[in-house]
Amino acid sequence: MSTPAPVRVRMAPSPTGSPHVGLVRTALFNFAFARHAALQGQDATFVLRIEDTDKERSTEESYQAILDLFRWIGLDWDEGVEKGGPYGPYRQSERGDLYRDVLAKLASSSHTYECFCTNEEVDARRKASGSKVMGYDGFCRDLSEEQRAAFVAEGRAPLVRFRMPEGSITWDDLVRGEVTFDTTHVPDFALCRANGDPLYTLTAPVDDATMHISHVLRGEDLLSSTPRQIALFEALKAIGVAEVTPAYGHLPYVMGEGNKKLSKRDPQAHALAYRDQGFIPEGLMNYLALLGWAIAADRDVFSLEEMVEAFDIKDVNPNPARFDLKKADAINTSQMRRLPVEEITHRVLPFLKDAGVVSDPVSDADAQMLELAMPLVAERINKLTEAPAMLGFLFVDEADFTIDPDDAAKLLTDDGLGVVRAALEAVEGLEQWSTAAIQDALQARLVDEMGLKPRNAFGPVRVAISGRRVSPPLFESMELLGRERSLSRLRGALA
Repeated sequence: MSTPAPVRVRMAPSPTGSPHVGLVRTALFNFAFARHAALQGQDATFVLRIEDTDKERSTEESYQAILDLFRWIGLDWDEGVEKGGPYGPYRQSERGDLYRDVLAKLASSSHTYECFCTNEEVDARRKASGSKVMGYDGFCRDLSEEQRAAFVAEGRAPLVRFRMPEGSITWDDLVRGEVTFDTTHVPDFALCRANGDPLYTLTAPVDDATMHISHVLRGEDLLSSTPRQIALFEALKAIGVAEVTPAYGHLPYVMGEGNKKLSKRDPQAHALAYRDQGFIPEGLMNYLALLGWAIAADRDVFSLEEMVEAFDIKDVNPNPARFDLKKADAINTSQMRRLPVEEITHRVLPFLKDAGVVSDPVSDADAQMLELAMPLVAERINKLTEAPAMLGFLFVDEADFTIDPDDAAKLLTDDGLGVVRAALEAVEGLEQWSTAAIQDALQARLVDEMGLKPRNAFGPVRVAISGRRVSPPLFESMELLGRERSLSRLRGALA
């Protein structure tokens, strides 16, 4: 029995702005594809390389953001930037000698030619001919030596174009099935700029070839460039640079509002913003997995490990997937509920520190209070960013304690203040300050004696104690605050 060929997939983001959620979804599917293959006993590698040939737009800040993102979402790459590997370097800006060597080999094999045309000349010829075919018209394909010399004499710097073969190009797309392009509609394309700098059209296939990438899983927006890459791969094989053409699979569009592709300008497109908004990576990754794939018809919530075990690229739906922020929020909430209290405490700590709720480093007193309080709110917060507002009243100095004006206006009315006064009378004489004793006293006075519904009975007291309408359970909160602080706040609301 023959050994299966190694599976090698890659993510190759460009450091030219804030990383996009579409990038994360594509990375997730590549990661799951490789890890699933590994579970089946195959040699499988997930590669992270950086496409930074666009010198004007690429930034170190964006590069670091990509690395931060991959670390946060937990997609640990096996080979690539920072980790190294046998086919480095893994930043295109450091692979210039390789691209120049490949260009020279292509030129000597007649797969490419020099083009001296300006964009204006190409546009003018297309308009004059009435052609509907966009792109280059092949004018310089078969220049005579005299024509070429004349262009050089004018001082024109040529760029290098790839000579597309005639006929059609067909491949079996891993997501879409058989796809065919007539090369009449795939014009000869540039491989480098006039100054010799390589373009993505050259660098991506050359990197895939020299890194022995076996499967290219990428967005549907790149589908039209695949015939060019396949044709170039045939040329790379002919000159000894490539061994095989990778299998291609094109993942569905991620749509935003109004049936439009989710663009970088859409607020919900920025992947790292979800970290800042308090999403946990398990929640975001679970939701993004649903944009084109499902673990089961009746199940939406699952772990990355469960996805890896079940993932089959053939199950990816080729139809566009709509990004639904409400669904993303709901999935994140479900994943939050799966975390043990200790883990939630660990994850909210940076947000509590940033908000000044707890000291940095955390004092013993703050740590003790946090340990007692987190079990009260772990089931109530849907994002990590909700913790500071939910817990802040337990940690704040009494001199700095404030009540939310809107909540006060709604619940600390004359009737509400009457409830607070009755609550103060009910608990200020308690011998034992415990959750049970506080609950019994307030229940007896506000509900049984005054006949109030629990919402009307405890809402004003909650605002007086925590400063907000939404807080951890009231009676437990009063026990944590202690007798003196609780009574002080009830009296303060009445002042």
